[in-house]
Amino acid sequence: MDGATHITLPTGKILARTQDGIGWLTFNQPEKRNAISREMWDAVTLAAEHFAADDGVRVVVMHGAGGKAFASGADISEFEKIRADATAEVEYSRRSSAARQRLEALGKPLIAMVQGFCVGGGCATALVADMRIASSDSRFGIPAARLGVSYAYESLQRLVALVGPAIAKEIMFTGRLLTAAEALSFGLVNRVVEPAELEVAVMELAQGMARNAPLSIRASKEAIEQIAGDPDKRDRARVETLNRACFDSADYAEGRGAFMEKRPPRFSGR
Repeated sequence: MDGATHITLPTGKILARTQDGIGWLTFNQPEKRNAISREMWDAVTLAAEHFAADDGVRVVVMHGAGGKAFASGADISEFEKIRADATAEVEYSRRSSAARQRLEALGKPLIAMVQGFCVGGGCATALVADMRIASSDSRFGIPAARLGVSYAYESLQRLVALVGPAIAKEIMFTGRLLTAAEALSFGLVNRVVEPAELEVAVMELAQGMARNAPLSIRASKEAIEQIAGDPDKRDRARVETLNRACFDSADYAEGRGAFMEKRPPRFSGR
């Protein structure tokens, strides 16, 4: 794309680029419905670290290539080799969890743009996002019970926080695919649009957030996550520090000045 800066990663199955304040993370294995291999998890970690360190990136969008899937979970072709038993699973889970934790710790809004299948580990990754915008032809599911495996505690924690324990149990016990309409009614996604409108809707959302004050968004993001998360991990002092940083920032002065001058603000994140 014109004007885009592409990030070099160790595998072409994960693509990353930045453009106009937005970071784009692409699961790029469409021939396998973007099933995620171990090397892809490692590349996601690297891409997330790049986005987090780049002050020019205000929002990150993750999506799947090919229009058929966001991500269809783990690459099952690797199971016999690297997930053959509980011991092998520990290392795989460490690397996949590290990638999701790095995405969660961006400190910037993360949007999952979902079209097609969003299943298993792909669904777990979408749950890490601050919001999920889905096309009407999307399908969501966690088929752990059909494969004889368990789902990571952190992923279940996110699922329960979004949909509640009763719906989470239905999703996990049945392993069935949900329609986009069901996912919306359950609170799994924020919005459902027609496939042809998906990218435009996500772009408008991302661009709107990218124009807003980064410090303010970060303070809200961390406070909301603490409120919705484990009470034992709440850090009110940390939230207060972020709040004070907003009021002491150049962006606060810019916001006041822009309001008085009746012009759009130009926030720097400082």
